[in-house]
Amino acid sequence: MYSASCWAVPCFYHDKYDNKKSSSYKQDGRSFKITYGSGSIDGTVSQDLAKLGDASAASFAFGEVTAVSGVAFLASQMSGILGLAYDTISVDKLPTFVDQSDLADKSFSFVLKNNPEESYITMPGYDE
Repeated sequence: MYSASCWAVPCFYHDKYDNKKSSSYKQDGRSFKITYGSGSIDGTVSQDLAKLGDASAASFAFGEVTAVSGVAFLASQMSGILGLAYDTISVDKLPTFVDQSDLADKSFSFVLKNNPEESYITMPGYDE
């Protein structure tokens, strides 16, 4: 997620996370860097309460992006990526939202439509 302390051009055009405005923020301090085919991001790992619908994960570790390179990040509408898979494939093996969430059932499913506004996620479980 783009950090309020990021001064790269893409950060000016996206929502940013400001840890100073959170009462549940915890400094982690580990650094990370991810290189994609279209550019790279780097920053530090932070921890905070994360919520997605009725699910939540306390002290959820995530990348607070402080540096960005690549024009794709400027054109993109996203301000971050929430990994929903399992920590065995996450960057630096950080626990993912699904692994760390308070959900007893760790399953989830997507319905993807041509019209993005008709797409949705069911968590936990699946939509029959």
